[in-house]
Amino acid sequence: MKINSTMKSRIQQAAILSVALATVILGVNYETQSSVVTSNVEVSSHGTAGIISTMSKIQYGASIGVYTAGTDANNLTILGGNPYGMKNLTTAMNTQDANTNTTGAAEESDAEWADKLMTTVDDYMNVRESASSDSALVGKLRKGDLAVVTGTEGDWTQITSGNLTGYVNNEYVVTGDAAKTLAYDICLVYATSTTGGLRVRESASEDASVVTALSEGERLEVADEASGVDGWTAVKTKSGATAYVKSDYVTVALSTGTGITVEEEQQALAAKKAEEEKKAAAQQPANTVATVQNAPVAASYDDVTLLAALIQAEAGYEPYEGQLAVGAVVVNRLNRGYSGSIYGVIYAPGQFSPAGSGRVAQIAANGPSASCIQAASEALSGVDNTGGATSFRPVRSGRAGVVIGNQVFW
Repeated sequence: MKINSTMKSRIQQAAILSVALATVILGVNYETQSSVVTSNVEVSSHGTAGIISTMSKIQYGASIGVYTAGTDANNLTILGGNPYGMKNLTTAMNTQDANTNTTGAAEESDAEWADKLMTTVDDYMNVRESASSDSALVGKLRKGDLAVVTGTEGDWTQITSGNLTGYVNNEYVVTGDAAKTLAYDICLVYATSTTGGLRVRESASEDASVVTALSEGERLEVADEASGVDGWTAVKTKSGATAYVKSDYVTVALSTGTGITVEEEQQALAAKKAEEEKKAAAQQPANTVATVQNAPVAASYDDVTLLAALIQAEAGYEPYEGQLAVGAVVVNRLNRGYSGSIYGVIYAPGQFSPAGSGRVAQIAANGPSASCIQAASEALSGVDNTGGATSFRPVRSGRAGVVIGNQVFW
């Protein structure tokens, strides 16, 4: 069979590629901070016919001869000082093949979106148990969540997304190419490091300064607005600056969410509440005191109403513990002889300004709130959560004492 020039070129390229793929050059990988070793490769010196040695590495700048039946030697030079010489050869060969399949790859990518669905709402849409707005709510599909279409029923589409399965109204969703377009418009694209110690550089050059290094699995947002540079991926650092990583050591993917079931949302809300309570408890001053039970104070209905009115005037917007604390201050004053009655303590000259202004009387006439009445009753029963305090001020005053809500007691 006669071998024409085109066939000869193909055979040579196949041979070159087979050697390149079987070879990993020994040296330091300057983008991943790691060393690599070679497999055995048969080479000849400067294209001389015949195999003269089997080597475990190829020196930078060496010429290797690749032979195939019926062809002349095809000499390749590994670029001096470039640890990516053979790798670049492999990449170049593969790129030629990849370019011939660009259209097919794009079509395959579009085909992957044929059964995908995104919601067009700005926040979230309800997912129902069946194809009816009257059916039970089973979860939510939020902006940026990706779902898979599993069926249709009239104006409704059945979907699955994460652990969520149900029906969504077609009025608020898009599918296929429209879903893909929307996803790339509202979702971020990330480059995830596939190796440890991946250098992030200021510009697309191996000589550029290193900004930071990524551990395996760590990711950065892809900077779509940056100009493309072959072999490099533009990313955004945590400070927002544009930087570059070698494309060979990252996987680039769109980041979409998944729907949330009713149960998952309830669990998330409970976890959030528990975390907030934990933080609030950690922020409480160390000078809090335990609640104690003292002897009760004999009081009439009017005493309860009057004390509740003062509590509402002084701490109506405070949490219940703060309302109880104001009531305890009045009772503590009574027990220490400030006056012989609740009325006398409250209306003592220059003590409680709402009493002197008429605010307390007004609240008493209109009826105090239920929580303030409860706080007054509990304080008169002897409950004290202030450590025996007889005074209080706003926390902003800077006065030392027991902080309860927005007030400090001493």
